[in-house]
Amino acid sequence: MNLEKLTSKSVAEGTFDEILLEDGFFVLTSKNDNDVVAILERDIDSSFIQFHFCTKGSAVFVFNQGTYTLDIKEDTSLLLYNPQRDLPIHLELQPHSWLVSVVISIEKFHGLFSQDANYVTFLSEDNKDKKYYTDGKINPYMSVVLNQMISFNLNNSIKPLYFKGKVYELLSLYFNRNEDADIEQCPFLVDEVNVAKLKKAKDIITANMAEPPTLKELSQMVDLSLKKLKEGFKQIYGDTVYGFLFDYKMEVARKLLESGEHNVNEVGLKVGYSTASHFISAFKKKFGTTPKKYITAAS
Repeated sequence: MNLEKLTSKSVAEGTFDEILLEDGFFVLTSKNDNDVVAILERDIDSSFIQFHFCTKGSAVFVFNQGTYTLDIKEDTSLLLYNPQRDLPIHLELQPHSWLVSVVISIEKFHGLFSQDANYVTFLSEDNKDKKYYTDGKINPYMSVVLNQMISFNLNNSIKPLYFKGKVYELLSLYFNRNEDADIEQCPFLVDEVNVAKLKKAKDIITANMAEPPTLKELSQMVDLSLKKLKEGFKQIYGDTVYGFLFDYKMEVARKLLESGEHNVNEVGLKVGYSTASHFISAFKKKFGTTPKKYITAAS
């Protein structure tokens, strides 16, 4: 994608949610729930390995002022490592796309595999000075962990601890040589079908946030029993169906208010509140302030 061809109307500056796990080890997450491309940037030097996971939509990594690009699609991963040159992130995150990135120094990463470094191809002695790019599919086990990382509603004080555990779990699954992982730990992962159904359920409620289906209707739409829908959704997304939807609606409302293009009543209607008072009450419950005060503070 050529940056010069993107007009100001179709592009917005995005931001990463950055969680520092320890020195030389951090996670970047970004959710672009808008209708325009989000441009995100982050300096990364040559001493780091980058793991990128697209859980929804797609994105384009741009290098060398647009002369070289790498695409990443939904449910795929991308590993980037080049000890010869810095690889700063310049990302075009497409509308309605989510991305999780794990960035770790080669020194720390090598320490994770010190007993079996030859197994990880790019850590072998012969390859230590060579660049390494590879893509792959996100399997259902990784999908659960990634969705927990990007969707769990966590207190900021425990986020680094939670993310550290999840990143180790994610890397273990990424490099797992045994494809027949123990499925007993999660009864919703007997095959990829149930995970796909739960993901479809999430997409349905977010696409119809103003008038979402009932749980019974939703279970019928994705062909899952009501019990499996409720338990599976909580397992993957860390919240009930409507708890997840509430947080999603409030985040959409917050961004609409920040845009300055809609008044409080309009925003409330867009996210499914028929009266301004109900919307104001919900917004205050989530953010601790009224929409009007939030706009004033943000401006």
